[in-house]
Amino acid sequence: MNLSGVAAALLEKLPELAEKMALRIRSEVDAYQDEALISLDSLRVSCFSNAHFVLTQLRRVGTAEVGAARETGRARAEQGVPLADTLRAYRIGSELLWTEILAEARTRPEVTDDLLVSESARFWTLFGLYAEAVAVAYRETAAELTSRGQARRSALVEALFTGIIAGGTLWEAARELGLPEQGPYAVAVAEVGAPGEEPLAGVGAALRQADLPSVWRLLPDQQLALIALPSAAAEASCLRILRRGRARVGFSPRFDSLQNAPQALRFARLALSGLAGTGPGVARFDDNPLAMVVASAPAEAAHLVEVTLRPVLDLPAAERSRLLRTLEEWFASGGSAAATAHSLFVHPNTVRYRLRRIEELTGRLLSDPQATADIGAALLAVRGPKEPGSRPAGK
Repeated sequence: MNLSGVAAALLEKLPELAEKMALRIRSEVDAYQDEALISLDSLRVSCFSNAHFVLTQLRRVGTAEVGAARETGRARAEQGVPLADTLRAYRIGSELLWTEILAEARTRPEVTDDLLVSESARFWTLFGLYAEAVAVAYRETAAELTSRGQARRSALVEALFTGIIAGGTLWEAARELGLPEQGPYAVAVAEVGAPGEEPLAGVGAALRQADLPSVWRLLPDQQLALIALPSAAAEASCLRILRRGRARVGFSPRFDSLQNAPQALRFARLALSGLAGTGPGVARFDDNPLAMVVASAPAEAAHLVEVTLRPVLDLPAAERSRLLRTLEEWFASGGSAAATAHSLFVHPNTVRYRLRRIEELTGRLLSDPQATADIGAALLAVRGPKEPGSRPAGK
């Protein structure tokens, strides 16, 4: 014997019972009070379906059907209802249903106390089975939604960096990615040690704590970040956080429109390529823009070296090293022979002699701004990036 008669009676008034369950859940669970999150109609349908399956199961023996429970779990995940609230609502609905079963059973003399005890164990076993089905379906759906959301965010970030989207769509992308619609922004590019490795792991969280929204894209050889810089002090804060990441990073100039993200990415990559040494550090494009321009056009830079410094480069190694280092220190000191001499531990006249020698070899006067610019750019191409405070070898 089972509770089939009780279940049949409750099935006949199931619409009213589902309404009662929905209103009880709505009054006791905060998340279910938000009509925008889950409508009363949706909740009523869910209560009806789940109660129907439970009551139907009480009328027969066999494998329990968990389809309604899984549908509830899936729907709540899609609606954004927290899992804890979903399971609490499921418990409240089940408790109310059991109360209704007891009330109906008391009207039936054939339902003994022993039968109620045995059927209560069966009912709450069903509750546990259905609650587990709700939780499993919820987690599966939440994982799928998270994966889908991450894929969409990744696609949007890629679109920003490649310039695929423009105009009004840029604002929509900014809102979806949690970025301000207007700059300034900057792009950071970090060197990846091995595919799949995040050289700046944890930096995104640190930027968020500093109120610097950012979005990220991981490539096999680089990790890209587009960072909002909403205040005057934001760039300095951002650079401090990036340096704490202990990675090799290139940092672009600031820009105001997301439309310029592809160009900023190119500048950041140039800055990274110009970072001296092999250890961690952050290279700003704006710290040495001429060096970045030279690095961006290697073929043109090589030609400039040929037409400008080739006579110096053809000298014997010792003399070539002395002249190039003198020229480098002269540029670093702002064209001061005395400061150059101090750096090289030589007499100022020695510096002047070497500079005249360079002028004779190149046929270009260092007093001519155009010639000085050509020689400076060619020197950058020959020497490459130089860490602040470092000194080339040799005099």
